[in-house]
Amino acid sequence: MADKSMTSPDYTTWLGEVKSRIQSARISAARSVNRELILLYWDIGRGIVEKQQALGWGESVINRLSKDLNGAFPETKGFSARNLRDMKRLFQAYSDAIVWRQAAAKLSEPIVGQLKWRQAVAKLKGSEITAKLRQLVAEIPWGHNLLILNKVTAPAERLYYLCATAKFGWTRKVLLNQIKAGAYERSLADGKTHNFPAALPEHLAEQAEETLKSAYNLGFLGIGREIRERELEERLIERLKDFILELGYGFCFIGRQHRVALGKKEYFIDLMFYHRFLKCLVAIELKIGEFKPEFAGKMDFYLNLLNDKERAPDDNPSIGIILCAEKDDVEVEFALKSKTNPIGVAEYQLKPTLPKELKGKLPSAMELSEAIGLQTKKMKKKR
Repeated sequence: MADKSMTSPDYTTWLGEVKSRIQSARISAARSVNRELILLYWDIGRGIVEKQQALGWGESVINRLSKDLNGAFPETKGFSARNLRDMKRLFQAYSDAIVWRQAAAKLSEPIVGQLKWRQAVAKLKGSEITAKLRQLVAEIPWGHNLLILNKVTAPAERLYYLCATAKFGWTRKVLLNQIKAGAYERSLADGKTHNFPAALPEHLAEQAEETLKSAYNLGFLGIGREIRERELEERLIERLKDFILELGYGFCFIGRQHRVALGKKEYFIDLMFYHRFLKCLVAIELKIGEFKPEFAGKMDFYLNLLNDKERAPDDNPSIGIILCAEKDDVEVEFALKSKTNPIGVAEYQLKPTLPKELKGKLPSAMELSEAIGLQTKKMKKKR
């Protein structure tokens, strides 16, 4: 006869807790193994550099070392000559304390914990900076480190992606997507407008600031014409995976045209998400035109409804994000001044834009067309 305790709610709850603890231990063990592996690679890379400098050894020592290590540890992968050269590159990339002190000084935005990192580095000596970088590098997998080394060259930019990957647990695919989308450049762009410091506790305001971007790249939608708000919403739902990647790690989709009732009336929020790390509902409203002050009032109203009717007891205050084609920062600032709920306003881009330094220096579409037409006439005359 089966033990009744095996089918009781208490046992089911306890089983779930044990499973969760086992999963947590596995993740922790995997992170620990990864950390030790990267620290080993760092030390091997440092040893290669130091021996080559002190004893004048050439590059052939790497091939010799690879052969000897593979012979001593045939069951262990990772000691190919190519991998050993990457270990050397890793150490060389992060070993110049002066370069990294200057890079950290450029990180003035409180994004992915970089402001705290910059403040800490400013107080450290050269060897301490290198040690801190060594620990940061060890927080992310080897493949992620190689991706940053291969795709990013500027020290401050590398630091951004190291910090972001370590904090948000980006997969390699997400990291590559963020690099291609220019997440670092956009993180430093002017125009990040919100009222988070006034509407949220300090620690939560900083996290929300890290989550919001000044602009979102929706070029993956392939839209090259004017569209209606509903059509934009539908296209985003069709490419939901890409949209979530652009929003950033931690966003969990709840639904579109999310219904909230008040008395006999119904209200519909364009897109509704829950953020795992902020632990709050995130309402997103899409606007195809420029920002208008009344948008902030409408979002404030929606957030009041969400906090009253759908916010869980242990949730943080709901956050609103208004995505619009254009915005005037001063107008946004005044529109948000009287709002008690946390609201951010950001622009979206439907196609890639030229860097500021190139604007006005390249020919327009009309000028290109005229030039092509003129060239065609010249070729016909020669014939």
